[in-house]
Amino acid sequence: MSPHSKELFQEGAAIKSEKLVSEGEFNEKRIIDLLYNEPARYPDCSGTRCLADNLNDLKAQVAANQKGISLISALIEEYGEGVVQFNMRKIQGNAELSVRNLLKEVSRRLAGRDLNAVDYMDDGSPIMLRIAIDAEKGEAVFDFDGTGPEVYGNISEAVTYSAIIYCLRCLISEDIPLNQGCLKPIEVRIPKNSFLSPSDKAAVVGGNVLTRATDVILKYFKACAASQGDTNNLTFGLGGNLSGETETKGFGYYEAIAGRSGAGPNWEGTSGVHTHMTNTRITDAEVFERRYPVLLREFSLRAGSGGKGRHRGGDGVVRDIELRIPVQVSILSERRVYHPYGFEGGEDAQCEQNIWVRKILKKNDQGENWEERHINLGGKNTTKMQPGERIIVMTPGGGGWGKIGDESTAHKEQDPRHAWRGGSLANRVATQEMSV
Repeated sequence: MSPHSKELFQEGAAIKSEKLVSEGEFNEKRIIDLLYNEPARYPDCSGTRCLADNLNDLKAQVAANQKGISLISALIEEYGEGVVQFNMRKIQGNAELSVRNLLKEVSRRLAGRDLNAVDYMDDGSPIMLRIAIDAEKGEAVFDFDGTGPEVYGNISEAVTYSAIIYCLRCLISEDIPLNQGCLKPIEVRIPKNSFLSPSDKAAVVGGNVLTRATDVILKYFKACAASQGDTNNLTFGLGGNLSGETETKGFGYYEAIAGRSGAGPNWEGTSGVHTHMTNTRITDAEVFERRYPVLLREFSLRAGSGGKGRHRGGDGVVRDIELRIPVQVSILSERRVYHPYGFEGGEDAQCEQNIWVRKILKKNDQGENWEERHINLGGKNTTKMQPGERIIVMTPGGGGWGKIGDESTAHKEQDPRHAWRGGSLANRVATQEMSV
């Protein structure tokens, strides 16, 4: 998860297509070469630090697929292939109809007008979106023309499609299973060589952890104020097998840190929660400190970081980690420059901050002593940290909804455990943390 990667090879293993299992045998030798040896051939690059974990994960996915095959086979055996396929088509057809009805309702609300939405990455790159809706057919064209060109750190087309289908599912009031039928009424136009559709050698890992395309889509539909816009990815570790150097056994740790959700027309934002496509559960503090060389100094809500309004945006969090051994630390985040926006007169939320508390040895006539310096790492950075040094990640708040002064008419519940009472969209956008 390199914050400074410029080419695809700098992001580790890149596997376009490879046979994993042949005649029931897991091709472990080839996979080890792809994950461990191949990346180390590039300058300043290393293979995986957690090869055993990677192999076990892949074997677990093979087993999960095999379990799915067995369940589908049993279903067909019990009901017949025709019945199973009929119901599968009906499930997709129901999802398609739900999206068509949604688009027709939105077109009526907008009086048939096509609107535009735009948001900006911290480097200034715009994400432009225009949606043209055919109210009669219940179809729409999602056109991202005008989006900025390829950059160092792009979003893949697959992530963009994920953002579209996720937002459509959030906006549908019916309780339907997520499936490909949601995209049948949608035509997606993504300009080639933009940072939503970069060249095949471009760095793309940052796009897997950003949800700004989601913010743009929900902004078009005027569904809710902006949320954190990324997953606040923190990684640290040591070791590897750099070409020409002695292989060092090490480890890697990765976490996505919660932020907050934006407020909506009839709900408050939720504090300290993963939003949109970042629904992961962070490692428990006791487990974190026992398994890794760290001290968790603070993990708390960042009071006052949410935007004010008739409905207030949720607050982000503060996560303060002290390292106990020398490690490489990287942060990959957004919303350092552009604030999570409010809506309908609501205020913007506070931006993110990433602080390196560095230990500097000072010498003078009285002897030596250590001095602490607080260094702003920016949104994307990597550095070597020494024992006793800390990284403090302060995640963004959520935008407010409605003009300040109208609070007397709003629901006052601020407890994040009860902030989902506003409706189905709030329930989905303020995603409950789930175990990974």
